[in-house]
Amino acid sequence: MRESDKILERLLSLHPKIIDLSLGRMHNILDKLGNPLNKLPPVIHVAGTNGKGSTIAYMRAILEAAGKSVHVYTSPHLVRFAERIRLGGKLIEEEYLTELLDHCEKVNGGEPITYFEITTAAAIKAFADNPADVLILEVGLGGRLDATNVVDEPISTVIAPVSMDHEQFLGSNIRAIAHEKANIAKEGSPLVIGTQHEDAMATILDVAKDKGAKIFQDWSVKSHNTDGFVYQDNIGELNLPVPNLSGPHQIENASLAIAALRHQKTIKLTEMHFKKGLQSAKWPARMQNITHGLFGKLLHKESELWLDGGHNPAAADVIASSFKGKDIILICGMMKNKDCQKYLSKLAKRTKQVFGVHVDGEESYPATEIVKMAWSEKLNAETAQSVENAIEKIGNEKPETVLICGSLYLAGQVLGDNGLIPD
Repeated sequence: MRESDKILERLLSLHPKIIDLSLGRMHNILDKLGNPLNKLPPVIHVAGTNGKGSTIAYMRAILEAAGKSVHVYTSPHLVRFAERIRLGGKLIEEEYLTELLDHCEKVNGGEPITYFEITTAAAIKAFADNPADVLILEVGLGGRLDATNVVDEPISTVIAPVSMDHEQFLGSNIRAIAHEKANIAKEGSPLVIGTQHEDAMATILDVAKDKGAKIFQDWSVKSHNTDGFVYQDNIGELNLPVPNLSGPHQIENASLAIAALRHQKTIKLTEMHFKKGLQSAKWPARMQNITHGLFGKLLHKESELWLDGGHNPAAADVIASSFKGKDIILICGMMKNKDCQKYLSKLAKRTKQVFGVHVDGEESYPATEIVKMAWSEKLNAETAQSVENAIEKIGNEKPETVLICGSLYLAGQVLGDNGLIPD
């Protein structure tokens, strides 16, 4: 076990709840740390349900194509905690991370604080202590009371598509969830809004107007084909290449990133920066082709093996659109607090076989329950002891398109097992 993991394990014991949305504890520890918020680089704050990780990946790649030094904060991690904190383009070094967590633990003095709050405080201190041109900050859960929502004057705020997720914390309908996420809006700061459900958009606009944010939603994809797409907004058009990340939905994510960067005033970018960034963006476990990994080699040489950590019905819609014209085999593991039944129903027309797996060490559905849900969708399904066992059952006698899906926790385990550690 890494030294940082030992500290992280201790931090889990500081609050009886894993999630307890509040900003009071966050402001308290930041005060104890000497108010690092005052030394942060210009901040782009990103919320949403689906696509925000990919949108961040595009923004980072575009900014780095322009020669900018970029800090990034995302969650959760896939294989190791260091993935959450990127300093100037590189993941935080393990020794520095350990020192940072140890310092924050001592400064907190045993006071109640959630795991996400104290680790976010540690990240903010790291971002403050290391100069950069910009910091891209991803909301952990919701927005209004999320630990990241302590930044008062971001150069841009972004809301990716909102859908049903984390209802036990954010609300039981799309308007309630959108209200929580929209509250990252700040007076005088641009708020760039992705494509939304009608009710979500209405709520976001109401909140943004109350906050006094500078609302921007009038961007669009004018046209697209296999060679690229045309992005359009009030500034003008950009003729752009196909994004590096897989799936037709990535044009929408890339366009949201472009809109966010085009409507902030701090950093100047050219069309060439956008083109280079779209072609170099990376984001693991989101429609990631891992055919070249160890598990892929167990399949027929013409098979494809994909990995996606999306875990809600909206993510399933995206997956379905990515496999048009193909029959896929699902290896599915999912947390118990997710709507696995509806997720599978969205993929049913594209799916020829389902293998249900339990996600080791997590509060996930038993494999047998996933299989029963698949049966209710009239899908062929059976259990497997593990992802590798499922792949062995699929065999290598003929080409197949296989998708490992349903959980970022499962995705992280698969990446670790295949030696595909995010860097």
